[in-house]
Amino acid sequence: MNQPGMGRITLIVVCFSAFLLISCARHVPPSYPSAARERLARMAFTIQAGAFSKAENAARLTAYLNNYDLNAYYFVYKKGLYKVRFGDFPTKERAREKAESLLFAGIIQDYYIVRPEDYAASKERKYGETYLRDELSKTAESFIGVPYQWGGASPQRGFDCSGLTMAVYRLNGLSLPRTSRAQYTAGIYVKAGDISKGDLIFFDISGKGTVSHVGIYVGGNKFIHAPGSGKRVRRDTLSNGYYKKRYRGARTYL
Repeated sequence: MNQPGMGRITLIVVCFSAFLLISCARHVPPSYPSAARERLARMAFTIQAGAFSKAENAARLTAYLNNYDLNAYYFVYKKGLYKVRFGDFPTKERAREKAESLLFAGIIQDYYIVRPEDYAASKERKYGETYLRDELSKTAESFIGVPYQWGGASPQRGFDCSGLTMAVYRLNGLSLPRTSRAQYTAGIYVKAGDISKGDLIFFDISGKGTVSHVGIYVGGNKFIHAPGSGKRVRRDTLSNGYYKKRYRGARTYL
């Protein structure tokens, strides 16, 4: 049997609990993705093509392939040599079919199919997260000095910062989204003092209160990015007044 007043007390407790939940919900920063967000999808089979001595030529092939929504990007294969990768195919057969069709059309001259096990991301379980973060940092470092022009854009149009970060992640087997805003949304919030190698850092360069620029953190308070028109990929520091003032936050994907 319920004691007198118990029903009223229960009602008060329930209402107070609901009030606390609503109040807390109001104070959760809406721009912070949930920590329960799934990790980035791993890349499957990718096609690699071309061998160019000039980044501009690799950019032209990148632009052509992106007309077919293949998410192409170019990178430094070794000093003075650029190659292009594109696509994310569920099977080796599907990748080969696409490559052969492009070969037959004369769009590419040769190709190599990159397997999932070739990526650093597939080796994370064996070597640990630190290994993968180091590989992301090394890949970003390899782009320093490169005239990174997304999709063959002219120098007047400048660089594409999110194209660079996407390339760094996909070269290591992680399917990072294409645009800086999508990358910002896909990641998990990281406090400024907890940023690690491989995390992405975002800025409001346009001054419109929204994310408009992204770079990849490489340790020592430094990040690598494609800064703008007429410039090459370079390393900068977060303590630089220009970037410090425009800093919007960091995201991790590991």
